[in-house]
Amino acid sequence: MLDWLLDSDPAIRWRVERDLAGAPDVVWRSTRARVATEGFGARLLALQDDDGQWAGGAFFPADFDFDGPERDTGQPWTATTWSLNSLREWGLDPSVLQERRTAELLATNSRWEYDDLPYWGGEVDCCINAWTVANGVWLGLDVAELARWFVEHRLPDGGWNCEWVEGSTRSSFHSTLNALKGLLAFEVATGGTAATRAARRAGEEYLLQRSLFRRLSTGQPVAPWVTEFGHPFRWRYSVLNAADYFRDAALTDGRAPDPRMAEAIELIRAQRRDDGTWLQAGRPPGREWFEVDAGVGEPSKWLTLYATRVLAWWDAARSS
Repeated sequence: MLDWLLDSDPAIRWRVERDLAGAPDVVWRSTRARVATEGFGARLLALQDDDGQWAGGAFFPADFDFDGPERDTGQPWTATTWSLNSLREWGLDPSVLQERRTAELLATNSRWEYDDLPYWGGEVDCCINAWTVANGVWLGLDVAELARWFVEHRLPDGGWNCEWVEGSTRSSFHSTLNALKGLLAFEVATGGTAATRAARRAGEEYLLQRSLFRRLSTGQPVAPWVTEFGHPFRWRYSVLNAADYFRDAALTDGRAPDPRMAEAIELIRAQRRDDGTWLQAGRPPGREWFEVDAGVGEPSKWLTLYATRVLAWWDAARSS
């Protein structure tokens, strides 16, 4: 299985080398540097517009018809935010985009489809704001004001909901996880503030109290999607997506895994096939630049990487 994972695009391979194969730093860093010049990373970089954007828009491509049939067939994944998310998650060295003056170009040329707001200021959607924080600190921007937005917009139950602007007062698993990822990226880059660190811990507690997949009110699974593992994750929650976040957070904070994750970990383990792989369950539909993972029902290298390293982290901590 390890050889199969290593036979991959540099965007995957460097993580396999670092997290599973125990390769020396010089090896995986060398592979990571190739993201800019080979495979997925190079292909996506070549699609960047002269104005710094991708597909001519901030969250939606410029040609998206909000009143047309595509509105009902799936969010397109080709616009600027989704493209930046991919490059960051693949491990692209931010200096590549800094040399292209991407952050400055977006500040000048890109506006959110919501109220025509400036790109790096964010908007009202907490998932969009979380990605903007993560992409901003990755590119070296000061996004402290947007990070504070999460402190001010956390709901009473501890998490976040992108539908707060519509009056929702209950947190969402999806929104909370995406907010946590943004706050963690902000802390890794800047150290965060007392307020952002407290907000992140409160959001983590929201998910941990629910064992990462149960309703607090009934104890029942919140929905079937908690165990539907699809890659790319995009905005979508699953226990695998959440467990991978908690692994990152625990390693950053120097904490042991929280025992309240135990049931979720076993849900992940249960989907491992005899050959050590996990299957692609699918992801939300929509236009993409190109495929980066296996088709539905096929072994997924990305999911296998995430699940294997989560289980390795969990099992090592429990056995020590």
